Amino acid sequence: MTVAQPARSGSCDPRRYEHLTDLRVQDPDSVLRVARARRRHPGPRPGKQVFIIAADHPARGALEVNGDSFAMADRRELLDRLCTALASPKVDGVLASPDVLDDLLLLGALDGKLVFGSMNRAGLPGLVNEIDDRFTAHTAPALAEIGADGGKMLTRIAYDDEHTTSLLEATAHAVDDLHRHRLLAMVEPFIAVKRQGQVVNDLSTDAVVRSVAIAQGLGASTARTWLKLPVVPDMERVMAATTLPTVLLGGSAAGPTEDILDTWRPALALPGVQGLTVGRALLYPEDGDVAGAIDTAASLLRDDSVEKETPE
Repeated sequence: MTVAQPARSGSCDPRRYEHLTDLRVQDPDSVLRVARARRRHPGPRPGKQVFIIAADHPARGALEVNGDSFAMADRRELLDRLCTALASPKVDGVLASPDVLDDLLLLGALDGKLVFGSMNRAGLPGLVNEIDDRFTAHTAPALAEIGADGGKMLTRIAYDDEHTTSLLEATAHAVDDLHRHRLLAMVEPFIAVKRQGQVVNDLSTDAVVRSVAIAQGLGASTARTWLKLPVVPDMERVMAATTLPTVLLGGSAAGPTEDILDTWRPALALPGVQGLTVGRALLYPEDGDVAGAIDTAASLLRDDSVEKETPE
């Protein structure tokens, strides 16, 4: 089986990922073969918080990090950073759009990792009907075929936009499809509002609590539904609103990494929080040290799953 190799750390060779293009041209079925052959992650378990790297931003045209409008536009640099992050045994997996996920599969970077596919990417920032966030990426059958662990859907609830109803319906159908394939459904809800002509997420505690109440009722069963939530003031109220397993999202990468991590620390200690699903804040840290940011973030996570030996 042909598997591409990740580029050497620090390599600036512009052809370093050309073999990914060659594989797609010569052997397009290699993506599926590699996916089926890879070693699977044993799966989440109680007491051990998971650490997932998010890499689905570019598929929505969201390329900005720390004021650089095209920071995530260079796919080679993004793959460099992802391979560095995923090489850490402390990272459990990745959440990505199909293009990024296929690259990582061909690079052999997902062996032993959790894999979540991003499902709806049509709600482009600034689009005239941005809230009409249709499902244009992974499907439940496609995720099952590649041996993924679940799918994620952004669910923005805008009371002043008529497309919200159809989005909620589409999300419910996606939850049902994933459940039928015994895959996890990771729902990322927000109350969305328009400010100065732009759709923004309301990150007040009241709005996040309301979004949780709505999102956790989508689908015919919540047996395999997880939530992906922002860290906001008074996270105790947010986590009191649900019994669903919840991962915390990282948001923008603005500011020093240590300051960002300080906002996550108390939230990770709350009941029901299963870990982190973070992208830009760790892939593009202010000091440029991806491995260091990964190690620091991993140090915040809890692992009570290993029973400690008791002295005889």
